[in-house]
Amino acid sequence: MPATTAAAPITIGVSLKMYFGHARTLEWAAAVADIARTHPAVQSGAVELFVIPTFPSLVPVHAVLEGTPVRLGAQDLAWADEGAFTGEVSGRELREIGVDLVEIAHAERRSLFHESDQDIAGKVHAAFRNGLRPLICIGETDRAADGDPSAAVAEVTAQLDRFVATAVADGLAGPVIAAYEPVWAIGAPQPAPDEHIVAVLAGIEQHLSTRPELAGSVVIYGGSAGPGLLTRGDGRIGGLFLGRFAHDPAAIRTILDEAELLGASA
Repeated sequence: MPATTAAAPITIGVSLKMYFGHARTLEWAAAVADIARTHPAVQSGAVELFVIPTFPSLVPVHAVLEGTPVRLGAQDLAWADEGAFTGEVSGRELREIGVDLVEIAHAERRSLFHESDQDIAGKVHAAFRNGLRPLICIGETDRAADGDPSAAVAEVTAQLDRFVATAVADGLAGPVIAAYEPVWAIGAPQPAPDEHIVAVLAGIEQHLSTRPELAGSVVIYGGSAGPGLLTRGDGRIGGLFLGRFAHDPAAIRTILDEAELLGASA
């Protein structure tokens, strides 16, 4: 895939996980919507912005975002579309209420809820067959002692291949958002080293270029990502998946400002 240029939108997304209550989520979403309505980077299409709140807030957040280009995501989905699956949420219903994309395979889901590769592949399949864009989290568990990113590239691209395999076999695959989140950087005070991020993202992009069934996919970085990272990446980071650093909407504005400057200097 080509390097990020002014013609290639930077993808910026935020997952709220389970940090906010309902009222605060709606206040936050309204603030983000106000930013999106006026910020040149969003209005020009230089940035594609998405937000992922909790399940109970999806419908009201969808209403709050009406009239903006901000896309709405869900934090998970079931591998089944209907049936006796207490506590699960189907991709069919998510699409019905206006969800655009769905996060799958986050490290917390894998470690806390023991999601297997088979579970994840089923969820990716469910997303595709219901017209939802999969946001697939990939990342190595251990930090390489020698700092060589090649092992990370090999591990995370193998993860990606396993996760999309069922959808590919059934001819359902399409563009994904591959969110590179090294597990050792999630929740850390600082993101992974800049050059490591750049090298691994480039490796994932190169791998995706060999998978025509995933054409149109984008690669972004998560894992303690925050303001300043896009600037330091100098056009080599195609997007960010933000967590707690975006709890203050002002931080999102700062990152959008960075993206706008990068586009102007490209």
